Amino acid sequence: MKTVLLKDDIYWVGAVDFNLRNFHRYSRSPEGSTYNAYLIKDKKNVLVDTVDEEYCGELLKHISEIMDPTEIDYIICNHLEKDHSGSLERIVEVCKPEKIFCSVMGEKSMKAQFNTEGWPIHVVKDGERLNIGSRNITFLETRMLHWPDSMVSYLEEDKVLFSNDAFGQNVATSCRYVDEYGSANLLQSMKEYYYNIILPYSPLVLRTLDKITKLGLEFDMIAPDHGLIFRTKEDIKFLFDSYVEMATQPYKLRAIIAFESLWGATKKMAYAIGDGLNSVGIPYIIIDAQENHCSMVMNELANSSALILGSPTRNNMPLVNMLGVIANLKGLKPKNLVGAAFGSYGWSGESANIINDELVAMGVEVVAEPVKAYFGPNEEELAACYELGQKVGLALKEKVNA
Repeated sequence: MKTVLLKDDIYWVGAVDFNLRNFHRYSRSPEGSTYNAYLIKDKKNVLVDTVDEEYCGELLKHISEIMDPTEIDYIICNHLEKDHSGSLERIVEVCKPEKIFCSVMGEKSMKAQFNTEGWPIHVVKDGERLNIGSRNITFLETRMLHWPDSMVSYLEEDKVLFSNDAFGQNVATSCRYVDEYGSANLLQSMKEYYYNIILPYSPLVLRTLDKITKLGLEFDMIAPDHGLIFRTKEDIKFLFDSYVEMATQPYKLRAIIAFESLWGATKKMAYAIGDGLNSVGIPYIIIDAQENHCSMVMNELANSSALILGSPTRNNMPLVNMLGVIANLKGLKPKNLVGAAFGSYGWSGESANIINDELVAMGVEVVAEPVKAYFGPNEEELAACYELGQKVGLALKEKVNA
């Protein structure tokens, strides 16, 4: 992959991982991803973020195509997660920068991960400005978007925002810009990235967007650390509008049925529930938790507002993959959902009630009693499943129409 001139003396020098499929070990990335790093040439030459350790050689190669790496004066670490800092130790060793800029929490994270003895670390405050010659960089703290150390760097004269993990997507392509790839093609990747990483911090997203508005910042380019770069007014507006919608999580007329089954009984129940949803005009998707990663449920929640979960009972509990789905949901804290629970059993039958209670604890508006099937499901139990689907579907319609 070649370096890319983004603007006069501003370059993309990162790496593309076409084969990444397990992003951060908790989310799937079927299209791969990128590790974006940026180089600014000025009186003081600045490297903005680094890359995963595996791609350190590629980063150094890209820098060398533009300048001798020893000519880098400053390194900005917007975020210290390993996919952005894995090569930092080697880069510091090679470049010997005058200063390394990070947030207060960034320093703490940096010192915990690396031997920083002798490193010229400079901790910046929210709103602090750095002059690099003909340009100025403003640092804005974005704590918990999505790590405590997170900040963004705004290149004032060029109106470029280096946004680290905010506004990212998992896409591996030879394109560097959204307008080359197509925003319509990118939207689902943006949603999957947001719903599996950023979602719990949605209130902070809205606050940050409001902060940017109040500061009156203008943008010619938004350059995240993963995925494609936004450089047209239309794509930047599309980005902000999409983030507002994802952060507010309005009700969407679509349902998810996620289940796990041992001998097929709970699977039959899931499909009967789907028939009930279909009868009241609700589109739905069915996800087998044994065949799909738990992040698949979050991917689909980006377009859905009904969540129906089912599992048989084993050892007085739901099956382990359904427990994984529930744990993932609890951590990511989706909002504005209606839902219900179901499950088959042969002995004690606690699973459906446990799932129901977990949905309530997550803030899901449960609109029907759990449906259970004893060994079956028999015709009466399938009819109850069908009715459950109808109840959830009608409740969702009411929310959407409100």
